[in-house]
Amino acid sequence: MKLFFSAAFSIFFIFSSMAQTPEEWLTKFEKTSYLETARYEESIAYFQKLADASEYARMFTFGTSPQGRKLWCIVVSKDKAFNSVNAKKIRKPIILIENGIHSGEIEGKDASMILLRDILITKEKENLIDSVTLLIVPIFSVDGHERFRAYNRINQNGPVEMGWRTTAQNLNLNRDWVKADAPEMQAMLKLFSTWLPDFFIDTHTTDGADYQYNITYALEKYSNIYKETGEWVKEKFTPFLVRRVEEQGFLIAPYVAFRDWGKGFESGIVDWAASPRLSEGYAAIQNRPALLIETHMMKPYKNRVFSTMAALVASIEYAGDNPSELIELNERADLNSVKQISVEKEYMPVELAPTEKVDTMLFKGFKFENQPSNISGATKIVYSDENIDLTVPFYNDVHSSDSVSAPEAYLIPQEWNLIVDRLLLHGVVVDTLKEEREFNVTKFKFSDVKFAQKPYEGRHRVNFKFETFKEKVKAPAGTFFIPTNQRTVRVILHSLEPKSDDSFLKWGFFNSIFEQKEYFESYVMEKVAEEMLANNPEIKKEFEQKLAEDKSFRESPDARLNFFYERSPYMDEKLNVYPVMKVE
Repeated sequence: MKLFFSAAFSIFFIFSSMAQTPEEWLTKFEKTSYLETARYEESIAYFQKLADASEYARMFTFGTSPQGRKLWCIVVSKDKAFNSVNAKKIRKPIILIENGIHSGEIEGKDASMILLRDILITKEKENLIDSVTLLIVPIFSVDGHERFRAYNRINQNGPVEMGWRTTAQNLNLNRDWVKADAPEMQAMLKLFSTWLPDFFIDTHTTDGADYQYNITYALEKYSNIYKETGEWVKEKFTPFLVRRVEEQGFLIAPYVAFRDWGKGFESGIVDWAASPRLSEGYAAIQNRPALLIETHMMKPYKNRVFSTMAALVASIEYAGDNPSELIELNERADLNSVKQISVEKEYMPVELAPTEKVDTMLFKGFKFENQPSNISGATKIVYSDENIDLTVPFYNDVHSSDSVSAPEAYLIPQEWNLIVDRLLLHGVVVDTLKEEREFNVTKFKFSDVKFAQKPYEGRHRVNFKFETFKEKVKAPAGTFFIPTNQRTVRVILHSLEPKSDDSFLKWGFFNSIFEQKEYFESYVMEKVAEEMLANNPEIKKEFEQKLAEDKSFRESPDARLNFFYERSPYMDEKLNVYPVMKVE
């Protein structure tokens, strides 16, 4: 009965909006019986038309794609605060809504068209901007949007044609938030760090199982985000979001990830903390709450657009009803993150994982069967249209499995300025030494280095073991000095600490440090080794012990000679040594 009520309410919600809309303001989505979405040029023209028709809106570009398309943003403000400086002065929450990071999942764009029309043209929802500033990116992956065809999303029910998941360079922007390889992401990070939104929304369509929910969501609330922000998400915003979206006629649930995909919902639902390479995880290390919207792929496109709009409306309502609360929360998050991590040296998690602690949740699914498949030879899932409501295990506890502590600062040699360029995109403050200075530092040296066999997001990632050692160094003028006592301290540690899975090191930015560039001739090394054996009893003892204990070493002439080369003054002292140093 709930689903019948939900569907009926949704239809009323849709048509009551359309009834007040002049023909000239209908979107392509509406004109095509909710089956199609507009191409890039037509979409941007509609947003520009909105801006031209209202004194409360302005369009601006913030970047250019590899194929030469402009990245557009529309800012909506009753105070006409159309730049970041003025927007911050009026102290109204800035909400950034980003659509089309995966441009096959484009309902956020159509929902934003209708929402802004209801705010700026029909005035039906004009009150939503009384106490907030809206910043909306209609299409983020603009080149992906124009790789347009009917067969881009096999798991998705409409629109008739849609864009592609990745950019023209085949990069997934929602894996690029920290490393920022894509020109589009570099532009987005400048936008993000300049405006520094108080709340961020990223709109998607999910893949995965079939179930009754129209829309699912994710919000960071564990120890990857400032503690008080996580509590606000759990205790205040999430209950409001769920209640308001369901009042608008759409079933909503936490993002559905099964503990065992082979067993489905009966195995339980697993919550997690998002990596900062993902949008909501990135917002977390910027000390900002973020809502990930994932509409259900199998629901009709019409349903997905309007359920997305329902979540956008609910989010704007909450921020508008509690403007000071959100702004002051973010200010405390910035100040206390510096105090706790940089000054008081609290350990910051860089790896989080679900625990075995389990709760329960009511899951609204569909009955299904596992049947043998003559095609794959495995079992296949066959869903029915019969509703099933079950109480299932909910693994909603996440703990830190690894953490790091912040130094006073990091030193980066000037030849690694590419790393600094990326840090600047994130809003990190970087100083440059004007003269040579001496520092006590911690250095990292790596061993057991292993590269991924295949590229991931255009890069060969690397794993390793490491040891640390202390050293006094003289850093020359031109060395980059990155203090940690700044609001981006979480970004800095995630980017520069070797243990962080999203560090520039693990993403392969420093792969050249693992390459040996000088080698020995065996007849030369034989002489050097004989001298080392004769003059250094400790090396002689270590060599003889390794011969006795390691058969492969004993039987490898190259390994035996390399043993001495690695311990000789001819060995490259920078090989496998991290050029980034921690100032203690």
